[in-house]
Amino acid sequence: GHFYAIVDEVDSILIDEARTPLIISGPLDDRSEFYNTIDTFLPKLEKKTDFEVDEKQRTVTLTEAGMEKIETLLRDAGQLKGETLYDVENVSVVHHINQALRAHSLFNKDKDYIVRDDEVIIIDEFTGRMMQGRRYSEGLHQALEAKEHVTVQPENQTLASITFQNYFRMYAKLAGMTGTALTEADELFDIYKLEVVEVPTNVGIGRMDEDDEVYRTQDEKHAAIMAEVERANSRMQPVLVGTASIEKSEMLGEYLLKHGYTQLEFDKPRAMDKLYAAARAGKPGKLFAVLNARFHEQEAYIVAEAGVPGAITIATNMAGRGTDIKLGGSLEVRSQIETADIADEAEKAARIEAIKAEIATFREMVLNAKETAEIEPAKGAKPAKTVTRPGGLYIIGSERHESRRIDNQLRGRSGRQGDPGRSKFFLSLEDDLMRIFGSDRLDSMLTRLGLKEGEAIIHPWINKALEKAQQKVEARNFDIRKNLLKYDDVQNDQRKVIFEQRVDLMKSENVADTVADMRRAFVEDLVTKHIPENQYAEQWDVAGLKEELQRVIDIDLPVEEWAKEEGIADEELLNRIEAKADEHMAAKVAQWGPDVMRYVEKTILLQTLDHLWREHLVMLDHLRQVIGLRGYGQRDPLQEYKAEAYNLFEAMIANLREAVTAQLMRVEIVPPDVQPELPPMEAHKLDYNTGEDEMAFASAALAPPTAEQIAARDPNRPDTWGKVGRNEDCPCGSGKKFKHCHGRYA
Repeated sequence: GHFYAIVDEVDSILIDEARTPLIISGPLDDRSEFYNTIDTFLPKLEKKTDFEVDEKQRTVTLTEAGMEKIETLLRDAGQLKGETLYDVENVSVVHHINQALRAHSLFNKDKDYIVRDDEVIIIDEFTGRMMQGRRYSEGLHQALEAKEHVTVQPENQTLASITFQNYFRMYAKLAGMTGTALTEADELFDIYKLEVVEVPTNVGIGRMDEDDEVYRTQDEKHAAIMAEVERANSRMQPVLVGTASIEKSEMLGEYLLKHGYTQLEFDKPRAMDKLYAAARAGKPGKLFAVLNARFHEQEAYIVAEAGVPGAITIATNMAGRGTDIKLGGSLEVRSQIETADIADEAEKAARIEAIKAEIATFREMVLNAKETAEIEPAKGAKPAKTVTRPGGLYIIGSERHESRRIDNQLRGRSGRQGDPGRSKFFLSLEDDLMRIFGSDRLDSMLTRLGLKEGEAIIHPWINKALEKAQQKVEARNFDIRKNLLKYDDVQNDQRKVIFEQRVDLMKSENVADTVADMRRAFVEDLVTKHIPENQYAEQWDVAGLKEELQRVIDIDLPVEEWAKEEGIADEELLNRIEAKADEHMAAKVAQWGPDVMRYVEKTILLQTLDHLWREHLVMLDHLRQVIGLRGYGQRDPLQEYKAEAYNLFEAMIANLREAVTAQLMRVEIVPPDVQPELPPMEAHKLDYNTGEDEMAFASAALAPPTAEQIAARDPNRPDTWGKVGRNEDCPCGSGKKFKHCHGRYA
């Protein structure tokens, strides 16, 4: 059960990840050619004239001109049904066009995803790591595959889904830990009822966090970062440059290469040896390493050695890297690599001691890599002030992230356990955060104030303004998660009912009573529909009732004759129909035996429930996408969604009763050797996903073995037994039935 959960990096899981629900999916029909066809239209559309992009809301919409252009392209390609794009037959076409537009306009290669081995792999925006096996839903991933011209995988449909919030709220006790939860304390309490307690650091923090430097353009910012890296490298201070995406980390790497720096080659053994050699010589080696999803395998090695004197590490999002950066380098990592080829234990121990001594020397170098600088006074102020900036690991942020926590995680890599350190962020008005959240006015104001090229603004007020912008984004993301949760709560109530029922069904040996109740409820609904209460017998729809009973229950009943009887009431009619249906079912039980029918009943009930629940989830997804339009009619979309979802759920339960009754009343279990021909199709149930006959495996499992198969069985070798009937004597010779011996469920 769900007793307690302890979550590591709790903010990452319960907050960052909680914007998208957990989904179990299954494949749908392959429509890869259609995605490729749609993708060929996209380069022919022009931004602003044919479609508009809202980066703030992350939406793309076609303009009138764009719609006309797409309609013409679709008509020429023979993909348009009806006259216009918005005819009901083209609903899925519109959906695919919107997803293709999103793929081209909002998702960037090497930032949101990378392409590797003919595959589009999502990049986690918070950790910069590859998310193998995860795919965007609703055709978006296929649109990205078509955009990048890799093999388009079949589309998936949702089989089951739950939000992180509702999943973790199932636990009676929930707790977790992280270094950066304080900024999200309100959300953690509001959603999960978790209180945040700040634990004081083991040792006082010796890190200097400096004010941000804001430049007008990206180029000016990169030049400033380059100059800062040069200065730090000249005094052998290790530098960790944090970026927000792979694209930005590689851009900075190219910038360093142009300025005479060399990138360490991690595809070759002992890649760090050059860095150690430069540190021993006490001279800047001008060597740098890039850590992002492309070099995922060397992650621990790169991070562990980021504290070596003169090391320059460019990293994408340092959240949750799981490796501590120790000043001077990591004894564990170095000794593991450098003693791998040494067989002699004494020699190995001597080598480890030598590495330990060298790391101690390196640590002293890093601690002494201080910077003394004079701060120029403002006009009319006192003389220049001299400041000493500490050594240790120097963190340089190349831009602010949407969330303050991610910036704090980057800063927190320096100044561990009381070590000295520095951190500083370099920003430009062209950065995503600044650009999306209103830097136009700021840019024109700074130009009027006479900010020259290469000059930066440095002021605590700027830090405050940036923090406010980040708070706005965090609040917006919180609203997205809260809204997602409100809608999922509706689905969650239904999910609880279905899954509780499903667990009960799986645990119970006999579902005959459940099936009988479903059959009677269905018959009752049918009679009520065709013979409403307080109506004269002449007004009864007897023909319709007879037809429906024939279609579902598969028995021809003389309903018309019964209805003509003097003084017969609807209740009497209902009792007769129920009695005939019960007789029909009892005959099947007598024919095939109670054990066989109990197995078939349970199988059909569970399969039908799963199938209808899957369809119900798809319906709810579609409802979610359009329910917002009810807002134009001055109605609350959430209340409307609740009402509609309830109606859909009721309809699903009614469908379940009908489908289970219909299949069980019609099911035929025929051994293949008795009747080689296939039974009529309507007596079976096709799975619309796979095209397979869902009853086929039940028939095959229940078919008795032939005399040859029985003769070939060796009691000591279960691999020779083949398929054994549940009620057969076990071939091992124990004298028990197979289901109570070797066929017993674990």
